[in-house]
Amino acid sequence: MKLRPIPIAITVFITATLLFGGWFVYREVAMYKPIEKLVSAYQGVNNVQVDIKPNEVTLNLDLEPQTNVRGLVEHIHTDGSQYLKGKKLNLDVKNHSTDELDDFWSSALFTVAEAMETRQYTQIPEQLQKMSEGKIQVDYDMDDKNVYVSLSDGEASKFIILPRQPATMGVWPNA
Repeated sequence: MKLRPIPIAITVFITATLLFGGWFVYREVAMYKPIEKLVSAYQGVNNVQVDIKPNEVTLNLDLEPQTNVRGLVEHIHTDGSQYLKGKKLNLDVKNHSTDELDDFWSSALFTVAEAMETRQYTQIPEQLQKMSEGKIQVDYDMDDKNVYVSLSDGEASKFIILPRQPATMGVWPNA
């Protein structure tokens, strides 16, 4: 029996095209597009790019200044849980910041870091409001995983997502 290379090459090419093309279409239609559509429908989202890896979903977001980031995360977790399927959600928010907002955050960073480290989250709003002196609009929110801070001067915005460290239960030495 003589093997003919041209029909074998054509068969391999067609099979590879069907398999990889099918996988590409499946990823676009069943994974990327539903998440992109879900996030884009949320008020304040200008643009979203989705990157799905085996254990995590990363969303590159372009948001309007007054967008509620915690509400967006909650919306994704409740309405998009069938798309996440237990994967970790990472948000990468594009900031449209100014030097004034960056300088404010740089000066507030030590106070915020101290409050995060000592788990005294109520100090964050107090200190940020005191430091802003009404010049910068400061919004803050918190859920069980993150603290969300958004700074705005009306036109420009800066979004900061700070991961919370949950309290851990220790073992007593006399137990």
